Amino acid sequence: MSVETEQTSGVMDSIKLVLAVLITIAGIAGFYYFGNESLLLRVVSLLVAMGVAVVLVMMTTMGQDFWGFVQGSQVELRKIIWPTKKETIQTTLIVMVMVLFVGILLWMFDGLLLWGIGMVTGQGG
Repeated sequence: MSVETEQTSGVMDSIKLVLAVLITIAGIAGFYYFGNESLLLRVVSLLVAMGVAVVLVMMTTMGQDFWGFVQGSQVELRKIIWPTKKETIQTTLIVMVMVLFVGILLWMFDGLLLWGIGMVTGQGG
């Protein structure tokens, strides 16, 4: 692409983003301004405004890059090997046993320190 085309594209992207922000602000303001109207009507008009704003953002280079990222993420999610139910239960049990073991160990260490400090300070029996 030429420099002139890139600059024009950048300016158009900026205009689209500003317009999307203005539409979003107008939708939110309209939702509260027409507080006496039906809630259904206000929510539908807010959703329409948000939809138009999203479409504008998706027409920018940034929106297209984001959509490419989402598609790439979906491809990566398909590559994940999820653990079986048996593996999940075994791992959970191992974690629970280790938490219990460390908890008991810390409780014993705390009791030992309490006894030791009591003996040093003369507070122990």
